[in-house]
Amino acid sequence: MTPMTTTPTAHEDAALALALAGRAAGQQPQWPDPDRVREVRTELGALPPLVQRAAVDRLRERLAEVALGRALVVQGGDCAETFAGNTPEHVRSNLHVLLHCATLFEVASGLPVVPLGRVAGQYAKPRSSPVGPDGLPAYRGDIVNGEAATAGARTPDPQRMLTAYAGAGAALDVLEAVSAATRTELFTSHEALLLDYEVPLVRDGYGLSGHFLWIGERTRDLDGAHVALARRIANPLGLKLGPTTTPEQAVAYAEALDPDRTPGRLTLISRMGADRVTDVLPPLVEAVEAAGHPVVWLCDPMHGNTEVSASGLKTRRFERIAAEVTGYFAVHRALGSHPGGLHLELTGDDVTECLGGREDLREEQLPERYLTGCDPRLNGRQSIDLARIVAEILVERPARRTPVAV
Repeated sequence: MTPMTTTPTAHEDAALALALAGRAAGQQPQWPDPDRVREVRTELGALPPLVQRAAVDRLRERLAEVALGRALVVQGGDCAETFAGNTPEHVRSNLHVLLHCATLFEVASGLPVVPLGRVAGQYAKPRSSPVGPDGLPAYRGDIVNGEAATAGARTPDPQRMLTAYAGAGAALDVLEAVSAATRTELFTSHEALLLDYEVPLVRDGYGLSGHFLWIGERTRDLDGAHVALARRIANPLGLKLGPTTTPEQAVAYAEALDPDRTPGRLTLISRMGADRVTDVLPPLVEAVEAAGHPVVWLCDPMHGNTEVSASGLKTRRFERIAAEVTGYFAVHRALGSHPGGLHLELTGDDVTECLGGREDLREEQLPERYLTGCDPRLNGRQSIDLARIVAEILVERPARRTPVAV
């Protein structure tokens, strides 16, 4: 854990810096040159925000409709964006798959669907160890260091935060063009992991690196810096909850991040695994609803179902992803709660990273087009296959329900 520094740069919010000072901050890189980090933070603080407050407010209003049972969400995109891979064609392809899934959900449910891309900021990734199996510093995403297995590439470089800012801006240009062409407002989201990037982009109480920011499973310490940052910004927030989460913890997070019980403020993203979702999720939903928090419930069926193939590549089996999704909907159906939607790692590219689906991708095919820099993604066909399964569930049992009283 890295304690946050106490001195803000010229453009940073002094009250926010004080709130974060001394708090443990997990998953932060060990920068070799702290002075250069401060210089980059100063530069970031002087740059225009990536997104606008009005759009953040619109997203919160639309997510309020989801929390109240009157809409759905589909969130998806790359596990980790890369500088080289984030071409306009790639971003456009990912967004079109996301919109295709949203259309299937909307037609099946009769409810409006909020499309939320993992785009324009998803450059940082948490790691299970600070050192990789090669003995080098772990690859933490292009915003921190390079993937190549050399000491030079793996040395954390704060200049990469400025490159990530520029890349996020370019991706936003594509997103806005797709939004205009499809007449659908698309929103951005990413894990607010790298605090040296996120803090300088807080402006007037909004985290303007993206519309929707979430806290991951490895950084959700209630007393830590990530939660402290989230509590002090007006964005709609997400929080990943894994299978070890207790009902008491879920309520404590809701109390910390949604103290005013505002619909659309907090999204709880369950990532339980196919074998555990029907056992672990129900008491969490019941406890949070009993405490009066009108949260959005999303299902992340990816992270609890990761395995390593015989060839050493991380992968996920389509049937297990689908099984967790089916279990998630069954839980909400049994409880009478609203299944808000899905959070997926996907791409429109023709990759071979996840097994199965209607194309029956087999393990020996994984190396053919295994392009992810981190976790395996559903390709376009597999994404649509999964969306069709969800659509069938929604047709059979619509997600619409009596609105939550707030």
